[in-house]
Amino acid sequence: MLTQMEAFEGVFIASTNLLDGFEQAVLRRFDLTLRFDYLCADQAWMLLCREARARGLPQPLAVTRARLVRIHAITPGDYAAVVRRHRFYPGHSAEAFVTALEEECALKEDPAQRMGFVRVSS
Repeated sequence: MLTQMEAFEGVFIASTNLLDGFEQAVLRRFDLTLRFDYLCADQAWMLLCREARARGLPQPLAVTRARLVRIHAITPGDYAAVVRRHRFYPGHSAEAFVTALEEECALKEDPAQRMGFVRVSS
């Protein structure tokens, strides 16, 4: 694979959620690498407030923020999944939205639920 990457004349773009599994020899072949990490507490809160406004919901309460901060590994994709789900089961408060986020992120917390490609050493 490394030889093919070096010989490739075009623009090569790759994406992974398992960056830590790559050897340094592979990573050195990329001219640019970007890491999109999980949302920090302020980012998660701002996104919740924006989603609440977009749905005509009341401003989230401080206690809701405390719940939101306890959710680990939250991403904008989790918000998008909850928005899609709410088309079928609309929530009527920011608190209901956070409950759905908790449920969405709980699926990721079990390492057995992790998806992706894993490099196996022989």
